[in-house]
Amino acid sequence: MRSMSLHRLLLIVGLFFSTFLDLTSLPAVAKDKAVAPATTQVSTSGLTPHFRNWLVANGYGSFDFARTDLSGGSYGGKQNDADAVINQPVIFIHGNSDKAVGTGVPGQSGWNASIQYFLSQGYKPSELYATTWGPANALFASQQYHSRAYLTRLRAFIEAVRAYTGAAKVDIIAHSMGVTLARKAIKGGPAFDALDGGSYNLGPSLTSIVDTFVGIAGGNQGLANCYLSGPTTPTCGNTNGFYPGYLLGGFGPYGMSAFLTELNFSVGYEGAYRYSIWSSVDEVVGYGCLVYGRNTCRIPGQTGERRFSSAPYGHFGCKDLTSYWQLRMVKFHTTS
Repeated sequence: MRSMSLHRLLLIVGLFFSTFLDLTSLPAVAKDKAVAPATTQVSTSGLTPHFRNWLVANGYGSFDFARTDLSGGSYGGKQNDADAVINQPVIFIHGNSDKAVGTGVPGQSGWNASIQYFLSQGYKPSELYATTWGPANALFASQQYHSRAYLTRLRAFIEAVRAYTGAAKVDIIAHSMGVTLARKAIKGGPAFDALDGGSYNLGPSLTSIVDTFVGIAGGNQGLANCYLSGPTTPTCGNTNGFYPGYLLGGFGPYGMSAFLTELNFSVGYEGAYRYSIWSSVDEVVGYGCLVYGRNTCRIPGQTGERRFSSAPYGHFGCKDLTSYWQLRMVKFHTTS
């Protein structure tokens, strides 16, 4: 019985970060200002040579933000010293099993739609940044958690982009597991990873350098999919995973993931403006985005939100079809 439950859990958790729908075939819904996913391929050449050279010269070379082992492993950077950064830089952080730039693999649409739309609205590649933080492989989805390696990597990327561009602040747009990873990377402070040295400290909060944070289809209160067998996989772990806890006599939840408990203990640290984008028909997080009656997609203390309640705005549609609102949130601080 336990074996069957674990097998079922692995399948469901794998689904959480991958999809078998090709979202590039979905049309735009003009009356809702929806933006169709990119129909032309966003550059998969990765970070520009100018940015790569800067990273090495400034002590970031060991992080391998370029991810040249993957097609579409990264995006962004100046062409040369004369490439002035005008718009506030935007950093995109993907979810589990996804990557920076999609290359046609189902479940790995990356940030193609958002990058293409932002470029069409006057942004330049030197103002848009993304790196791949995980293995970009759905077969390993259930093994991913809020690890020391991922948190330090994303935190360093945020700091590097800000320093490289010379901007006073940056904007961050994150999807799925990228939401909770980014929230902790910004929050900083004490953390724990039993598989990587135990206790450590990420450093001081980065709140002062983040203008707008947008969290899309995140699991801020855990995942209903992790009810099934409890914290039996790293992704559903009760230390650094998405375990939502349990009810006892109708009360609770008790025993929520220590990572999520600490993450939600304080609010407002993600940036000056904080928005969520979510759907009540999210087929991956769960319908209603509810975990024990609480909305897991909302960011505690958020400034505002954009909610959808019908297809095609599911888990991936909330990322790939909402570029219009993503830009409105980061540039104009509005959800309309």
